[in-house]
Amino acid sequence: MSTSPRLAAAKRDWGHDESGCTILHIDMDAFYASCEVARHPGLRGKPVIIGTGIRSVVSAASYEARPFGVNSAMPVSRARRLCPQGVFLPVDMPYYRHISQRIFDEVFSKVTDRVERVSVDEGYMDVGPALLRWKSPSAIAHWIRTRVRQLFSLTCSVGIASNKLIAKMASTNAKPDGILLIPQSRQAEFVQMMPLRAIPGIGPSLEKKLNSWGISSVEALSRLDETQLAGMVSSPGMAHTLHLVSHGNDERVIVMHAPEKSIGSERTFANDARLAQPVLALLRSCSDEVASNLRSHHLLARTITVKLRFDDLSYRTKAQTVERPCDTAQTIYPLVRELFQDMLGIGDPHGQSASKLREDTPLPRAIRLAGVSASNLSTTHSTPIQATIDDILDEQDSSRERKHGETERAVDSIRQRYGKRAIHIGL
Repeated sequence: MSTSPRLAAAKRDWGHDESGCTILHIDMDAFYASCEVARHPGLRGKPVIIGTGIRSVVSAASYEARPFGVNSAMPVSRARRLCPQGVFLPVDMPYYRHISQRIFDEVFSKVTDRVERVSVDEGYMDVGPALLRWKSPSAIAHWIRTRVRQLFSLTCSVGIASNKLIAKMASTNAKPDGILLIPQSRQAEFVQMMPLRAIPGIGPSLEKKLNSWGISSVEALSRLDETQLAGMVSSPGMAHTLHLVSHGNDERVIVMHAPEKSIGSERTFANDARLAQPVLALLRSCSDEVASNLRSHHLLARTITVKLRFDDLSYRTKAQTVERPCDTAQTIYPLVRELFQDMLGIGDPHGQSASKLREDTPLPRAIRLAGVSASNLSTTHSTPIQATIDDILDEQDSSRERKHGETERAVDSIRQRYGKRAIHIGL
Protein backbone atom coordinates (compact mmCIF):
# COMPACT_ATOMS: atom_id res chain seq x y z
CA MET A 1 0.00 0.00 0.00
CA SER A 2 1.71 3.14 -1.22
CA THR A 3 1.58 6.20 0.99
CA SER A 4 3.65 8.40 -1.35
CA PRO A 5 2.09 11.77 -2.14
CA ARG A 6 0.01 11.89 -5.31
CA LEU A 7 -1.11 14.88 -7.34
CA ALA A 8 -4.41 14.93 -9.15
CA ALA A 9 -2.81 17.24 -11.71
CA ALA A 10 -0.20 14.59 -12.52
CA LYS A 11 -2.76 11.98 -13.57
CA ARG A 12 -3.35 13.32 -17.05
CA ASP A 13 -2.30 12.80 -20.65
CA TRP A 14 1.38 13.78 -20.95
CA GLY A 15 1.63 12.83 -24.64
CA HIS A 16 2.13 9.66 -26.62
CA ASP A 17 5.81 9.72 -27.57
CA GLU A 18 7.09 6.38 -26.25
CA SER A 19 10.56 6.55 -27.77
CA GLY A 20 13.12 5.61 -25.15
CA CYS A 21 10.42 4.71 -22.60
CA THR A 22 11.37 1.09 -22.05
CA ILE A 23 11.09 0.92 -18.24
CA LEU A 24 7.82 -0.19 -16.63
CA HIS A 25 7.04 -0.09 -12.92
CA ILE A 26 4.13 -2.33 -11.93
CA ASP A 27 2.53 -1.76 -8.53
CA MET A 28 -0.29 -3.99 -7.31
CA ASP A 29 -3.25 -2.04 -5.92
CA ALA A 30 -3.83 -2.57 -2.16
CA PHE A 31 -2.28 -5.99 -2.69
CA TYR A 32 -2.88 -7.77 0.63
CA ALA A 33 -6.46 -6.55 0.91
CA SER A 34 -7.13 -7.27 -2.75
CA CYS A 35 -5.82 -10.84 -2.38
CA GLU A 36 -8.30 -11.42 0.45
CA VAL A 37 -11.18 -10.00 -1.60
CA ALA A 38 -10.17 -12.18 -4.57
CA ARG A 39 -10.36 -15.37 -2.52
CA HIS A 40 -13.43 -14.22 -0.56
CA PRO A 41 -15.62 -12.47 -3.18
CA GLY A 42 -18.24 -11.71 -0.53
CA LEU A 43 -15.87 -9.01 0.79
CA ARG A 44 -16.05 -7.04 -2.46
CA GLY A 45 -17.14 -3.46 -1.85
CA LYS A 46 -16.45 -3.63 1.88
CA PRO A 47 -13.70 -1.80 3.80
CA VAL A 48 -11.13 -4.60 4.25
CA ILE A 49 -8.26 -3.90 6.63
CA ILE A 50 -5.29 -6.26 7.00
CA GLY A 51 -4.12 -6.31 10.60
CA THR A 52 -5.58 -7.65 13.81
CA GLY A 53 -4.77 -7.35 17.48
CA ILE A 54 -4.68 -4.30 19.71
CA ARG A 55 -0.88 -4.04 19.41
CA SER A 56 -0.66 -4.51 15.64
CA VAL A 57 -0.46 -1.96 12.85
CA VAL A 58 -2.39 -1.90 9.57
CA SER A 59 -0.49 -3.72 6.83
CA ALA A 60 -2.92 -2.79 4.05
CA ALA A 61 -6.40 -1.38 3.51
CA SER A 62 -8.78 -1.67 0.59
CA TYR A 63 -9.77 1.49 -1.27
CA GLU A 64 -13.17 1.32 0.43
CA ALA A 65 -11.39 1.83 3.78
CA ARG A 66 -9.37 4.88 2.67
CA PRO A 67 -12.21 7.43 2.97
CA PHE A 68 -12.39 6.62 6.69
CA GLY A 69 -8.78 7.74 7.08
CA VAL A 70 -7.31 4.25 7.40
CA ASN A 71 -3.74 3.92 6.12
CA SER A 72 -0.89 1.45 6.38
CA ALA A 73 1.36 1.60 9.49
CA MET A 74 -1.55 3.02 11.49
CA PRO A 75 -2.26 1.26 14.82
CA VAL A 76 -5.09 -1.23 14.38
CA SER A 77 -6.74 0.19 17.50
CA ARG A 78 -7.03 3.58 15.79
CA ALA A 79 -8.24 1.99 12.54
CA ARG A 80 -11.03 0.28 14.49
CA ARG A 81 -12.12 3.64 15.91
CA LEU A 82 -12.06 5.28 12.47
CA CYS A 83 -13.77 2.40 10.70
CA PRO A 84 -15.69 0.20 13.16
CA GLN A 85 -17.60 -1.43 10.29
CA GLY A 86 -14.35 -2.56 8.66
CA VAL A 87 -13.52 -6.22 8.06
CA PHE A 88 -10.26 -6.83 9.93
CA LEU A 89 -8.25 -9.84 8.75
CA PRO A 90 -4.88 -11.26 9.86
CA VAL A 91 -1.83 -11.03 7.61
CA ASP A 92 -1.36 -14.20 5.54
CA MET A 93 2.12 -13.70 4.10
CA PRO A 94 2.57 -17.24 2.71
CA TYR A 95 -0.57 -16.74 0.60
CA TYR A 96 0.44 -13.25 -0.57
CA ARG A 97 3.93 -14.48 -1.51
CA HIS A 98 2.40 -17.41 -3.42
CA ILE A 99 0.14 -15.11 -5.45
CA SER A 100 3.03 -12.69 -6.01
CA GLN A 101 5.29 -15.45 -7.33
CA ARG A 102 2.57 -16.61 -9.72
CA ILE A 103 2.08 -13.06 -11.05
CA PHE A 104 5.79 -12.68 -11.71
CA ASP A 105 6.04 -16.15 -13.31
CA GLU A 106 2.77 -16.27 -15.25
CA VAL A 107 2.52 -12.65 -16.37
CA PHE A 108 5.67 -10.53 -16.11
CA SER A 109 8.07 -13.27 -17.23
CA LYS A 110 5.95 -13.94 -20.31
CA VAL A 111 7.01 -10.53 -21.63
CA THR A 112 10.73 -10.48 -20.78
CA ASP A 113 13.29 -12.00 -18.46
CA ARG A 114 14.54 -8.51 -17.56
CA VAL A 115 12.41 -8.24 -14.44
CA GLU A 116 13.46 -6.80 -11.08
CA ARG A 117 11.38 -7.84 -8.09
CA VAL A 118 11.35 -4.99 -5.58
CA SER A 119 8.89 -6.44 -3.10
CA VAL A 120 5.96 -8.82 -2.91
CA ASP A 121 3.70 -6.31 -4.69
CA GLU A 122 5.90 -4.34 -7.09
CA GLY A 123 8.57 -4.72 -9.70
CA TYR A 124 10.37 -3.14 -12.64
CA MET A 125 10.65 -4.40 -16.21
CA ASP A 126 13.00 -3.41 -19.02
CA VAL A 127 10.87 -4.11 -22.09
CA GLY A 128 13.35 -2.81 -24.66
CA PRO A 129 14.27 -6.29 -25.97
CA ALA A 130 10.57 -7.24 -26.14
CA LEU A 131 9.45 -4.39 -28.41
CA LEU A 132 10.09 -6.32 -31.63
CA ARG A 133 7.24 -8.59 -30.61
CA TRP A 134 5.03 -6.23 -28.60
CA LYS A 135 5.55 -3.05 -30.70
CA SER A 136 5.06 -0.56 -27.83
CA PRO A 137 5.49 -0.27 -24.04
CA SER A 138 1.85 0.81 -23.71
CA ALA A 139 0.69 -2.39 -25.41
CA ILE A 140 2.67 -4.39 -22.86
CA ALA A 141 1.23 -2.39 -19.96
CA HIS A 142 -2.34 -2.95 -21.17
CA TRP A 143 -1.71 -6.70 -21.61
CA ILE A 144 -0.21 -7.02 -18.12
CA ARG A 145 -3.18 -5.32 -16.47
CA THR A 146 -5.63 -7.45 -18.44
CA ARG A 147 -3.86 -10.74 -17.62
CA VAL A 148 -3.52 -9.92 -13.91
CA ARG A 149 -7.24 -9.19 -13.77
CA GLN A 150 -8.19 -12.32 -15.75
CA LEU A 151 -5.96 -14.76 -13.86
CA PHE A 152 -6.09 -13.38 -10.32
CA SER A 153 -9.05 -10.95 -10.10
CA LEU A 154 -6.55 -8.27 -9.02
CA THR A 155 -5.70 -4.84 -10.37
CA CYS A 156 -2.36 -3.13 -10.79
CA SER A 157 -1.09 0.27 -11.87
CA VAL A 158 1.71 0.74 -14.39
CA GLY A 159 4.13 3.61 -14.90
CA ILE A 160 5.98 3.89 -18.23
CA ALA A 161 9.10 6.04 -18.55
CA SER A 162 12.75 6.12 -19.60
CA ASN A 163 14.10 5.35 -16.11
CA LYS A 164 13.15 3.71 -12.81
CA LEU A 165 12.56 6.94 -10.87
CA ILE A 166 9.95 8.36 -13.25
CA ALA A 167 8.34 4.97 -13.88
CA LYS A 168 7.77 4.46 -10.14
CA MET A 169 6.41 7.97 -9.63
CA ALA A 170 4.16 7.47 -12.67
CA SER A 171 2.67 4.23 -11.32
CA THR A 172 2.04 5.90 -7.95
CA ASN A 173 0.10 8.69 -9.64
CA ALA A 174 -1.74 6.24 -11.92
CA LYS A 175 -3.37 4.52 -8.93
CA PRO A 176 -5.71 2.85 -8.68
CA ASP A 177 -5.92 0.56 -11.70
CA GLY A 178 -4.35 2.90 -14.23
CA ILE A 179 -1.50 3.51 -16.68
CA LEU A 180 0.59 6.66 -16.87
CA LEU A 181 3.13 7.31 -19.62
CA ILE A 182 5.68 10.10 -19.11
CA PRO A 183 7.53 10.90 -22.38
CA GLN A 184 11.29 11.36 -22.00
CA SER A 185 11.05 14.99 -23.11
CA ARG A 186 8.64 15.79 -20.24
CA GLN A 187 10.12 13.87 -17.34
CA ALA A 188 11.79 16.95 -15.81
CA GLU A 189 8.48 18.85 -15.97
CA PHE A 190 6.69 15.89 -14.38
CA VAL A 191 9.06 15.48 -11.44
CA GLN A 192 9.40 19.21 -10.76
CA MET A 193 5.69 19.63 -10.11
CA MET A 194 5.94 17.21 -7.19
CA PRO A 195 6.43 17.85 -3.46
CA LEU A 196 9.76 16.69 -2.02
CA ARG A 197 8.26 13.65 -0.30
CA ALA A 198 7.06 12.31 -3.65
CA ILE A 199 10.69 11.49 -4.49
CA PRO A 200 11.54 7.93 -3.36
CA GLY A 201 14.28 8.19 -0.75
CA ILE A 202 13.35 11.63 0.58
CA GLY A 203 11.96 10.94 4.03
CA PRO A 204 10.96 13.21 6.91
CA SER A 205 14.54 13.81 8.07
CA LEU A 206 15.93 14.82 4.67
CA GLU A 207 12.81 16.86 3.91
CA LYS A 208 13.25 18.76 7.18
CA LYS A 209 16.91 19.44 6.40
CA LEU A 210 16.06 20.75 2.92
CA ASN A 211 13.20 22.83 4.32
CA SER A 212 15.65 24.48 6.71
CA TRP A 213 17.51 25.76 3.64
CA GLY A 214 14.29 27.08 2.11
CA ILE A 215 13.82 24.13 -0.28
CA SER A 216 10.19 23.02 -0.18
CA SER A 217 9.60 21.53 -3.65
CA VAL A 218 11.40 19.54 -6.31
CA GLU A 219 11.26 22.58 -8.59
CA ALA A 220 13.20 24.59 -6.01
CA LEU A 221 15.64 21.71 -5.61
CA SER A 222 16.29 21.68 -9.36
CA ARG A 223 17.62 25.25 -9.26
CA LEU A 224 20.63 24.23 -7.14
CA ASP A 225 23.88 22.75 -8.43
CA GLU A 226 25.67 19.81 -6.85
CA THR A 227 28.13 21.98 -4.93
CA GLN A 228 25.31 23.88 -3.24
CA LEU A 229 23.49 20.65 -2.44
CA ALA A 230 26.63 19.06 -0.99
CA GLY A 231 26.90 21.99 1.42
CA MET A 232 23.33 21.42 2.55
CA VAL A 233 23.28 17.65 2.98
CA SER A 234 26.98 17.12 3.84
CA SER A 235 27.25 14.23 1.38
CA PRO A 236 28.59 14.52 -2.19
CA GLY A 237 26.89 11.23 -3.11
CA MET A 238 23.50 12.36 -1.84
CA ALA A 239 23.99 15.74 -3.53
CA HIS A 240 24.65 14.00 -6.85
CA THR A 241 21.53 11.85 -6.48
CA LEU A 242 19.33 14.81 -5.54
CA HIS A 243 20.63 16.80 -8.52
CA LEU A 244 19.81 13.91 -10.86
CA VAL A 245 16.32 13.23 -9.56
CA SER A 246 15.34 16.90 -9.50
CA HIS A 247 15.78 16.87 -13.28
CA GLY A 248 14.01 13.55 -13.73
CA ASN A 249 17.16 11.52 -14.27
CA ASP A 250 18.13 8.17 -12.73
CA GLU A 251 21.33 6.19 -13.33
CA ARG A 252 20.04 2.91 -11.85
CA VAL A 253 19.58 -0.09 -14.10
CA ILE A 254 17.32 -3.13 -13.85
CA VAL A 255 18.79 -5.69 -11.45
CA MET A 256 17.36 -9.08 -12.37
CA HIS A 257 18.81 -11.09 -9.48
CA ALA A 258 19.24 -8.67 -6.61
CA PRO A 259 21.29 -10.05 -3.72
CA GLU A 260 19.88 -10.11 -0.20
CA LYS A 261 20.34 -6.61 1.27
CA SER A 262 19.55 -7.36 4.89
CA ILE A 263 18.18 -10.03 7.20
CA GLY A 264 16.17 -8.99 10.24
CA SER A 265 13.83 -10.02 12.99
CA GLU A 266 11.55 -7.89 15.15
CA ARG A 267 8.68 -8.40 17.56
CA THR A 268 5.96 -6.27 19.14
CA PHE A 269 5.44 -6.63 22.89
CA ALA A 270 1.98 -7.59 24.14
CA ASN A 271 2.36 -4.66 26.55
CA ASP A 272 4.81 -1.79 26.32
CA ALA A 273 8.09 -2.81 27.98
CA ARG A 274 9.14 -0.45 30.75
CA LEU A 275 12.02 -2.53 32.13
CA ALA A 276 15.31 -3.42 30.43
CA GLN A 277 15.38 -7.17 30.87
CA PRO A 278 12.32 -8.09 28.72
CA VAL A 279 13.75 -6.04 25.86
CA LEU A 280 17.15 -7.69 26.19
CA ALA A 281 15.51 -11.12 26.18
CA LEU A 282 13.68 -10.24 22.98
CA LEU A 283 16.83 -8.84 21.37
CA ARG A 284 18.63 -12.07 22.25
CA SER A 285 15.89 -14.09 20.54
CA CYS A 286 16.06 -11.83 17.48
CA SER A 287 19.87 -12.17 17.38
CA ASP A 288 19.51 -15.97 17.40
CA GLU A 289 16.99 -15.83 14.54
CA VAL A 290 19.09 -13.44 12.45
CA ALA A 291 22.21 -15.57 12.95
CA SER A 292 20.33 -18.72 11.98
CA ASN A 293 18.99 -17.08 8.82
CA LEU A 294 22.45 -15.80 7.88
CA ARG A 295 23.87 -19.32 8.09
CA SER A 296 20.96 -20.87 6.19
CA HIS A 297 21.55 -18.36 3.36
CA HIS A 298 25.35 -18.86 3.55
CA LEU A 299 25.86 -15.17 4.30
CA LEU A 300 28.07 -13.11 6.60
CA ALA A 301 27.22 -9.64 7.94
CA ARG A 302 29.42 -6.68 8.72
CA THR A 303 26.74 -4.28 9.98
CA ILE A 304 24.37 -4.95 12.87
CA THR A 305 21.41 -2.65 13.55
CA VAL A 306 19.07 -2.39 16.53
CA LYS A 307 15.58 -0.94 16.03
CA LEU A 308 13.35 0.30 18.85
CA ARG A 309 9.80 1.58 18.44
CA PHE A 310 8.46 3.55 21.39
CA ASP A 311 4.97 3.85 22.85
CA ASP A 312 4.25 7.00 20.79
CA LEU A 313 5.07 4.97 17.59
CA SER A 314 8.26 6.94 16.95
CA TYR A 315 11.35 4.80 16.44
CA ARG A 316 15.14 4.89 16.54
CA THR A 317 17.81 2.76 14.94
CA LYS A 318 21.49 2.49 15.68
CA ALA A 319 24.06 0.45 13.77
CA GLN A 320 27.61 -0.73 14.17
CA THR A 321 29.91 -2.02 11.45
CA VAL A 322 32.53 -4.55 12.46
CA GLU A 323 35.80 -5.38 10.74
CA ARG A 324 35.26 -9.12 10.89
CA PRO A 325 32.00 -10.39 9.29
CA CYS A 326 29.90 -12.67 11.46
CA ASP A 327 27.01 -15.14 11.38
CA THR A 328 26.64 -16.26 15.01
CA ALA A 329 24.50 -14.97 17.86
CA GLN A 330 27.57 -15.27 20.08
CA THR A 331 29.07 -12.37 18.11
CA ILE A 332 25.90 -10.50 17.19
CA TYR A 333 24.19 -10.28 20.58
CA PRO A 334 27.04 -8.51 22.47
CA LEU A 335 26.99 -5.84 19.74
CA VAL A 336 23.22 -5.61 20.00
CA ARG A 337 23.15 -5.13 23.74
CA GLU A 338 25.86 -2.44 23.55
CA LEU A 339 23.84 -0.59 20.91
CA PHE A 340 20.71 -0.95 23.03
CA GLN A 341 22.38 0.50 26.13
CA ASP A 342 23.96 3.30 24.11
CA MET A 343 20.61 4.23 22.52
CA LEU A 344 18.86 4.58 25.86
CA GLY A 345 21.80 5.60 28.04
CA ILE A 346 21.41 2.65 30.40
CA GLY A 347 24.61 2.17 32.39
CA ASP A 348 27.95 2.09 30.63
CA PRO A 349 27.68 0.09 27.42
CA HIS A 350 31.43 -0.65 27.54
CA GLY A 351 31.43 -1.41 31.24
CA GLN A 352 28.35 -2.84 32.90
CA SER A 353 27.13 -5.85 30.94
CA ALA A 354 23.62 -5.53 29.59
CA SER A 355 23.06 -9.21 30.32
CA LYS A 356 23.59 -8.47 34.01
CA LEU A 357 21.20 -5.54 34.23
CA ARG A 358 18.67 -5.99 36.99
CA GLU A 359 15.22 -7.04 35.84
CA ASP A 360 13.78 -3.94 37.46
CA THR A 361 16.14 -1.52 35.66
CA PRO A 362 13.69 1.09 34.36
CA LEU A 363 13.75 2.30 30.76
CA PRO A 364 13.73 6.04 30.07
CA ARG A 365 10.99 5.40 27.47
CA ALA A 366 8.46 2.60 27.15
CA ILE A 367 9.25 0.30 24.21
CA ARG A 368 6.57 -1.14 21.95
CA LEU A 369 8.76 -3.09 19.52
CA ALA A 370 12.38 -4.19 19.31
CA GLY A 371 14.36 -5.82 16.54
CA VAL A 372 17.74 -6.72 15.09
CA SER A 373 18.92 -6.70 11.49
CA ALA A 374 22.15 -7.65 9.72
CA SER A 375 23.30 -5.91 6.55
CA ASN A 376 26.44 -5.22 4.49
CA LEU A 377 26.24 -8.89 3.53
CA SER A 378 28.60 -11.15 1.62
CA THR A 379 28.59 -14.85 0.81
CA THR A 380 30.60 -17.19 3.01
CA HIS A 381 32.46 -18.76 0.08
CA SER A 382 33.62 -15.37 -1.23
CA THR A 383 34.56 -13.75 2.08
CA PRO A 384 38.09 -14.33 3.37
CA ILE A 385 38.24 -14.32 7.18
CA GLN A 386 41.47 -14.07 9.13
CA ALA A 387 41.36 -16.54 12.02
CA THR A 388 41.87 -15.07 15.48
CA ILE A 389 43.77 -16.63 18.37
CA ASP A 390 40.42 -17.54 19.95
CA ASP A 391 39.37 -19.33 16.76
CA ILE A 392 42.61 -21.33 16.72
CA LEU A 393 42.27 -22.27 20.39
CA ASP A 394 38.60 -23.20 19.88
CA GLU A 395 39.54 -25.39 16.93
CA GLN A 396 42.26 -27.10 18.98
CA ASP A 397 39.78 -27.73 21.79
CA SER A 398 37.26 -29.10 19.32
CA SER A 399 39.90 -31.36 17.80
CA ARG A 400 40.84 -32.76 21.22
CA GLU A 401 37.15 -33.30 22.03
CA ARG A 402 36.62 -35.14 18.76
CA LYS A 403 39.63 -37.41 19.38
CA HIS A 404 38.49 -38.09 22.96
CA GLY A 405 35.01 -38.88 21.70
CA GLU A 406 36.37 -41.27 19.07
CA THR A 407 38.40 -43.10 21.75
CA GLU A 408 35.37 -43.41 24.04
CA ARG A 409 33.26 -44.80 21.21
CA ALA A 410 35.96 -47.36 20.39
CA VAL A 411 36.11 -48.48 24.03
CA ASP A 412 32.33 -48.80 24.20
CA SER A 413 32.32 -50.87 21.03
CA ILE A 414 34.95 -53.29 22.43
CA ARG A 415 33.11 -53.65 25.72
CA GLN A 416 29.85 -54.39 23.93
CA ARG A 417 31.57 -57.02 21.81
CA TYR A 418 33.72 -58.78 24.44
CA GLY A 419 31.82 -58.02 27.67
CA LYS A 420 33.75 -58.89 30.86
CA ARG A 421 36.74 -60.12 28.88
CA ALA A 422 37.46 -56.51 27.99
CA ILE A 423 38.35 -55.91 31.61
CA HIS A 424 41.21 -58.39 31.44
CA ILE A 425 42.89 -56.54 28.57
CA GLY A 426 43.07 -53.31 30.50
CA LEU A 427 39.91 -51.68 29.28
